[in-house]
Amino acid sequence: MATISERLNREGQLIGWQVKIRKKGYPPQVRTFDKKAEAQAWATVIESEMVRGVHVDRSKAERTSFREAIEDYIRDVAPTHKGARDEILRLQRLVRDEPKLVAHSLATLTTRLFEEYRDRRSSVVAASTIKRELGLLHTVIESVRKSHGMIENPVSDVRRLTVHDARDTRFQTGEEEKLLEACRGAQTPWLVPAVVLALETAMRRGELLALRWENVDLSRSFVRLTDSKTGRGRDVPLSSRAVEVLQGLPRALNGQVLDTTADGIKHSFERARSRAEMEHFNFHDLRHEATSRLFERGWNVMEVAAVTGHQDLQMLKRYTNLRATDLARKMG
Repeated sequence: MATISERLNREGQLIGWQVKIRKKGYPPQVRTFDKKAEAQAWATVIESEMVRGVHVDRSKAERTSFREAIEDYIRDVAPTHKGARDEILRLQRLVRDEPKLVAHSLATLTTRLFEEYRDRRSSVVAASTIKRELGLLHTVIESVRKSHGMIENPVSDVRRLTVHDARDTRFQTGEEEKLLEACRGAQTPWLVPAVVLALETAMRRGELLALRWENVDLSRSFVRLTDSKTGRGRDVPLSSRAVEVLQGLPRALNGQVLDTTADGIKHSFERARSRAEMEHFNFHDLRHEATSRLFERGWNVMEVAAVTGHQDLQMLKRYTNLRATDLARKMG
């Protein structure tokens, strides 16, 4: 069934070994190897799969490089995701910094190659970043795996590094006012409202920026989120402080509550926290602070989850840091 023959150049010199496999019910399989032993090993595997009826045509995976799969993903798949910008930047970095890895055909990608990638990156970035990168690479391969005849995803078996990224950053005495004072010095007038609303509603930065006046009901003190990280909408109650902030905002013609951009808020906040000497505090920590405050006010887990939009209660636990002094008061 398998025929192995020498491949010669024009001078009659041996340059490789070609395998041809023909079996009824399957398309012909042809591959060339540098060594005869490699050709024999491949033929044995393919013949065994055909006999057992589990053979999958890998020719497309053999013709497609990992780079091509990534480029197709960037063009066709990533733009449909909420985190498109981050995905594209991560993948562009990989193509730029890992030329040997992305030069592999999909058929020759192995778990070991991605373990070596993990180990190289571990000296450069945090474990949490590597975990996200491996997750993205798994998604890229999964998007083409079946259509290209790949039986398994080589990233699936890569052992992930232990991640210790739970943050316990909370405002200390006087820090909230110090940060707000620094925010008042920002060039953009939208920074202070964004910070206060994040503290009062536990909304993510993207959710705040996506909020439109048509989804704000000040008379009933809630806003309706139609676009969130989870892809599900939810109603978020407004405190009296949040209502007051919203009432004081001008109405932009485009209907956006905060008439600015993600980069505008990001860079303005980073400059403000530097002025406040609070470089350790991220904008997302406002969500941690807000979530913890809800618990400290006596809200139960399901009530808090309804506000924050968490579907995984274990994840909600990571976002929550209760002060021991507040818990001590409840103990009597």
